[in-house]
Amino acid sequence: MAELSTPQHEVLIENRSGWFRIEARELWEYRDLLVLLVRRDLLARYQQTLLGPLWHLLQPVLTTLVFALVFSRFAGIPTDGVPAPLFYLCGLLGWNYFAQNVVGSGGAFINNQQLFSKVWFPRLIAPMAIVAANLITVALQLVPFLAFFAYYKLFGTSAGNVHLGWSALLAPLPLLHLAALSLGIGLCLAASTARYRDAMHLTQYVVQLWLFATPIIYPLSHVPERWGWLIRANPVSAPIETLRWCLLGRGTIDPGALGWSVGVTVVLLFAGVFAFQNAARSAVDTV
Repeated sequence: MAELSTPQHEVLIENRSGWFRIEARELWEYRDLLVLLVRRDLLARYQQTLLGPLWHLLQPVLTTLVFALVFSRFAGIPTDGVPAPLFYLCGLLGWNYFAQNVVGSGGAFINNQQLFSKVWFPRLIAPMAIVAANLITVALQLVPFLAFFAYYKLFGTSAGNVHLGWSALLAPLPLLHLAALSLGIGLCLAASTARYRDAMHLTQYVVQLWLFATPIIYPLSHVPERWGWLIRANPVSAPIETLRWCLLGRGTIDPGALGWSVGVTVVLLFAGVFAFQNAARSAVDTV
């Protein structure tokens, strides 16, 4: 009987040195896993729900109606000449994407503990999948925005203050800015929550307060001068205002604030990768 041939190759799995490593080739090789994780995150949100993806349409609409009633009608906060529902919907479009990325990627180690402990793959794929899945949510939330935009263009009295022109083609840029900023913050939080679970609860509370320090319910142009520097120092303000300018033709684009936001984004993204890769060494043992 012929002897069975033995394989002539072997697979070596080793712990590579260095905390700051971005293996672009490995990330590309595991792109199929990225797609699977995006699909998993989307399906997990709709399990045992009656409305499914419709919740992504209802949530910004209901929030917008509350904002319009409380802040526009009762408090009288101006909306820069834009119909209040359109103003709030546009701001929430960028803010919801940012907030969901921060909270979701911040729990990357905790939510993927079972997966991390069973199979090896580039850990960065998990938070990247969350950012990509939430981008699909943004596409869904564009539907009510465009519906309100069409309504005000056809029947609104202040429709002349808004327009959807060539600047809409630039809308992916502030969204990319928000994606990078939220991923950087989320990676830093993921490294913290891997060791301290309290950080996850604190994150949700801080994100709720962060909304009011961002020009979502008020335009940047109406912020008092003595508080303007504080709002501009918020790195989320510049991309939100830029997105509003892209989609509505209204918004304050401050080159200084935009440059500051881009700089903070780059620093946080590099710091987040550094902290995340460091925590990934022992996160499975501690979460």
